[in-house]
Amino acid sequence: MIIKSLELQNFRNYNTLQLEFDSRTNIFYGDNAQGKTNILEAIFMMATTKSHKGSKDQDIIRFGCEEAHIRSYLFKEEITRQIDMHLRKGKTKGIAIDSQRIKKAAELMGLLNVVFFSPEDLSIIKNGPAERRRFIDMELCQLDSFYLYNLNHYNKIINQRNKLLKDLYLKPGLRETLSIWDSQLASFGGKLIERREIFIAQLSEIISELHAKLSGGKEKITVIYEKNTEIDDLEEKLRRNQERDIILKQTTAGPHRDDIRFMVNDVDIRKFGSQGQQRTAALSLKLSEIELVKKSIKDAPVLLLDDVLSELDSNRQNYLLNSIGDIQTIITCTGLDEFVKNRFEINKVFRVVNGTIDN
Repeated sequence: MIIKSLELQNFRNYNTLQLEFDSRTNIFYGDNAQGKTNILEAIFMMATTKSHKGSKDQDIIRFGCEEAHIRSYLFKEEITRQIDMHLRKGKTKGIAIDSQRIKKAAELMGLLNVVFFSPEDLSIIKNGPAERRRFIDMELCQLDSFYLYNLNHYNKIINQRNKLLKDLYLKPGLRETLSIWDSQLASFGGKLIERREIFIAQLSEIISELHAKLSGGKEKITVIYEKNTEIDDLEEKLRRNQERDIILKQTTAGPHRDDIRFMVNDVDIRKFGSQGQQRTAALSLKLSEIELVKKSIKDAPVLLLDDVLSELDSNRQNYLLNSIGDIQTIITCTGLDEFVKNRFEINKVFRVVNGTIDN
């Protein structure tokens, strides 16, 4: 699936905007703080219903306005799909596919698959486990509607259980209901763990080959799933941790505490890797994400590169640019020098100046 066009109204710093994309490489260039990343954010929302920044809908609506609209036309094998998204302050966003309103935002997931790569992603290896869990969840939610269903229910139960843990201080008689939440949490949590195990195994196989090429055969990388608990032990661990959870007023066991470890030549590079090793591993991770999507859906995702080339040395730049030739790519940057220097084929160029775009 590729993006044919994008229309924005009152989105971030854009009043109205209409864009037509090439099926290959599209570059948005201009100074910082002009609105380049906002284009990528709108596309990411069309694919996932969420901002890649974690922004709330009301913060995305143009200043002084009450609502914003996004419309996109997608194309695959002579079939065109239309997505409309309506953002309103203080209300749930409205979404329609082919002019038919959908009841749940989750119905949109998987229609358009995207891989988002920003300078912040280069720190995913060394940053906290929450970012690595988010990476797993965002990819699996696009690829597997069953995972999305289980994750949504798991998160709701976690929130309800944590609220109960806080209420127990004033209402100790509610203690016996904890076991009910534990049972439900273990049921949905076990399904998350099972799917993550498969995902990490597939990812590790793909990243091993890519990283070997990227490092010139000098490094061997392995991705290890660090489960907080095994599936069969989850409910029992929740029960054992009840006293501790009541004191801390939060749930201390479950897949919301999982992490992934990156081993390069048997060294944990989260803790002991150089910045160069961590960045190379992060690049390998994103390239692996592309390949995993291709294998899973038998189609290429749309790649969104947000000013990431300026953060890479020339070798990594060349490797990245040489790896994306066969998929639709939308790139933001401050200038075109890197592409000219690397003789990279550019199919369409947009210049962004303070919420207006020329091409």
